[in-house]
Amino acid sequence: MTLTSGRVQNIPQLYMIKLSKWLMLTMPIVFLFYRENGLGTQELFVLKAVYSFVIVVFEIPSGYIGDAWGRKNAMIVGAVLGTVGFGIYCFARGFNGFLVAEIVLGVGQSFISGSDSALLYDSLVEAKKEPLFLETEGRLISVGNYAEAIAAPLGVLLAAASLRTPYVVQALIAFSAIPAALTLREPVHIPLSSGNVKGCLGNILHAECIQNKQMLWNILFSATTGTAALAMTWFVQPLFAHYTLPLPLYGCFIPVLNLTAGTFSRYAHAIEKKLGFESTLFCITMGISLVYLAIGWIDATWGLIFLMIASMVRGVAAPVLNNHINRVTPSVIRATVLSIRNMIIRLTFVVAGPVLGWSVEKQGLSSVLFAGGIVFFVSGFIAAKQLMASVNRHSPHGVAFPCRLSGRFQS
Repeated sequence: MTLTSGRVQNIPQLYMIKLSKWLMLTMPIVFLFYRENGLGTQELFVLKAVYSFVIVVFEIPSGYIGDAWGRKNAMIVGAVLGTVGFGIYCFARGFNGFLVAEIVLGVGQSFISGSDSALLYDSLVEAKKEPLFLETEGRLISVGNYAEAIAAPLGVLLAAASLRTPYVVQALIAFSAIPAALTLREPVHIPLSSGNVKGCLGNILHAECIQNKQMLWNILFSATTGTAALAMTWFVQPLFAHYTLPLPLYGCFIPVLNLTAGTFSRYAHAIEKKLGFESTLFCITMGISLVYLAIGWIDATWGLIFLMIASMVRGVAAPVLNNHINRVTPSVIRATVLSIRNMIIRLTFVVAGPVLGWSVEKQGLSSVLFAGGIVFFVSGFIAAKQLMASVNRHSPHGVAFPCRLSGRFQS
């Protein structure tokens, strides 16, 4: 069964929204743009940590809003705020202006995160194509990675005019998500009651993320590998600067990394089928840890080739772990639980990001990366081991929770 055997609602719009978020013309020049405006590596990590902190604050409420008010409505809000955030970047100068932009972008991202995956899953359920979620999610993520690959040389080309020009064009790209979100159709699902929001959120957190050990360890494993992959993404440009790579090579190397991630996302379902869920988890742990250890140990330009492994891991991890969460989560709270997972990843980065940035300024890139590889290996191995133990002990249907719904609870 494939996506072509019968039309699935919302897929084209989700592709457009994914493209608007991942066609990041600013990504290959953001460090140079910050440096032009008097910022360094520490400020880069602080700004990205603030962005992550804002997502942490709004992630669960926005996921709950998606479940209670509608995933479409939540994504419309996210699309509008994404446009506003890049609009601010077009005119802001210096740390304070960039800080406001990152806050707005963080709020916007939180309204899309969780709701997009939940809406996709429920659209497939409605079309009786639920087993295709992992493959479809992988394709969406791969399209995003391919968009990043295309964006890198375009961003570098636009930067030839000025380092601010990519941000102006980025605001226009972000705007394209608004009509896509407006034309989404909400799949049939039982909305959460909007009555006792605080009590209901507490019940979801306790039942689905504490009692449900599969969910708990999936989230903790995601936090470890997600933080490692996210931090390495922001280490790429400081590494380029450390090795004094010329700007044109930014536009060549970054697309290769994104194409690699996109290809592995596209075939994540086949990789998991071939290796099995358990082996896939341990390959993710070993892969991301190896990248940190190797680059930290080698401290030579050719060591950047290990960034390819980081892209492979990033490509496989997101669709595989999202698919597992969707399979063990009831539809009625799917966006909320996915948002909790994303929140924990961002929260971990909020703590780790500024520490990593400060450590680089004090200790240097190599020693920080090597130490990070050890930490990520130990924590990732423990989380993967516990996740597999919980999968083997429990059925894949999650844990019921005592939350008042506006209808009968359904898995």
